[in-house]
Amino acid sequence: MVSQLLRQLCVVFLLTASGLSFASDPTTAPIRVVTEELPPYNMAENGVVTGLSTEIVQAVMAGLGLNPKIEILPWARAYDLAQHSDNVLIYSMARTQEREHLFKWVGAIAPTTWFLFSLSERPVWLNSLDDARQYHIATVNQDVGEQYLMAHGFQVGKELQSSSMYENNYRKLKVDHVELWISNELNAIHLMRKNGDDPKTTMVRSLPLPELSSEEGLYMAFSPSTPDVTVERFRAELDRIKRDGTYQAIVKKWLQNPSR
Repeated sequence: MVSQLLRQLCVVFLLTASGLSFASDPTTAPIRVVTEELPPYNMAENGVVTGLSTEIVQAVMAGLGLNPKIEILPWARAYDLAQHSDNVLIYSMARTQEREHLFKWVGAIAPTTWFLFSLSERPVWLNSLDDARQYHIATVNQDVGEQYLMAHGFQVGKELQSSSMYENNYRKLKVDHVELWISNELNAIHLMRKNGDDPKTTMVRSLPLPELSSEEGLYMAFSPSTPDVTVERFRAELDRIKRDGTYQAIVKKWLQNPSR
């Protein structure tokens, strides 16, 4: 009787210990996925999150058997969450020297080309970034364009007019609240077409910004407290869809029709 009771107690102890061990395993914790409204990379259409980068991220998660909800937030909030909360995946984010140590980087998910833009009806021609200091420039709070300009001595509230949304900046340019707008080209094209304008006749590329432009311009990354094994799983799956052609097919589809 005593030996049977001891055996039962041992079984209960082992099951409880096993459960505690599993529950405390950080690799089993749910992942929170955040992004911003940055068409055509990430955007909401009829309540569904879609876009070039979104489809890449979804393909990676599907390959891992995951289907978490994707939250669209103001960039500054998403950026803060990804720095200070556990198991947060953020995209589409430029990888810069200033951000390198702030996140655990998975890999590149989309190309990007950046410019300072003006309107053809009020064109601004620049030979260098210094030439832009005499103008007002529309930026997005905490995004890489704003951070880039601030790193070069531009100031919010002086040359820079910061906003929470990219679409607000195109409107500022249209109504002459600013003379310049810093944006990646695909986003600029999408927003102009969305507002009924033809980019070919409306948009002036006042100054290319090669320091921000790259075939590997936008990344997905995890919060720094995320377990390395989780990051490695995502990295391996992203590499796999690049090898099997899934990644290339998604990029090609969206680059052919960025305003879809």
